[in-house]
Amino acid sequence: MGVSGIDQAAVLTEALPYIQKYNGKTVVIKYGGNAMVSEELKTAVINDAVLLTLVGVRVVIVHGGGPEISDMLKKIGKESKFVNGLRYTDEESMDIVQMVLCGKVNKDLVSLINRAGGKAVGLCGLDGGLFKAVKHVDDGFDYGLVGDIEEVNADMVMDVLDKGYIPVISTVAEGIDKETAYNINADIAASKLAVALSAEKLILLTDVRGLLRDPKDESTLIKEVALSAVPGLTKEGIIKGGMIPKVECCVEAMRNGVRRANIQDGRVPHSILIELLSDEGVGTMFV
Repeated sequence: MGVSGIDQAAVLTEALPYIQKYNGKTVVIKYGGNAMVSEELKTAVINDAVLLTLVGVRVVIVHGGGPEISDMLKKIGKESKFVNGLRYTDEESMDIVQMVLCGKVNKDLVSLINRAGGKAVGLCGLDGGLFKAVKHVDDGFDYGLVGDIEEVNADMVMDVLDKGYIPVISTVAEGIDKETAYNINADIAASKLAVALSAEKLILLTDVRGLLRDPKDESTLIKEVALSAVPGLTKEGIIKGGMIPKVECCVEAMRNGVRRANIQDGRVPHSILIELLSDEGVGTMFV
């Protein structure tokens, strides 16, 4: 059964104040996980981005591409290796990362947006010196060519936004401590870029509902977290494992000028629209 005209009007009426709130504002979306693998979810994310642009929201997409990188490494007979959750990236792997992220994945997303009626421009962190990084060093582990962003030059991204395009950005950075490219964590890149753009909102799409009191029970979603509560939740062990760096990205972004940050479920179709343009919202919002 289709949605009635009255129901459609109610949805649009509910969305109106949010459209007014975000009109002319910048929203940075980190896109990865299952939302990139499932064709249905990929289509939903692309359509959300195009719709938001049409109602005046300045949308920036920062993407990963872990599964595609792993597939390509497997094709050349190279095993994927991870150290503390980060992909170990030697020189051969870095060539694959750059080829897959900056090439195939980035341009596929640009093409999908253009076919959906939007206008997109594909960029990587090497373009215009967007991301500049140094080698990531942590507790004596060797991560290879994994980098930490030291500088963000967002001028090119601003120019693209000002011309009405959706920037689609892959997370490879220019090395400033040596002549190399670095592989960058997409959550961190999105957070740093959101700060540089003075974004209204940062959205991290992930493969869980958000921050859960009990990771095994999705009904224990914490819908709103004050920054002041983060240390206590970490001490209690509620923020742990892979959620720690995501929360840190949100906290850092907001402490540096981003007004709101969300960790939300990319497995839910149109979760971006639900979060931005409805009373309901999704995931965990940091305030």
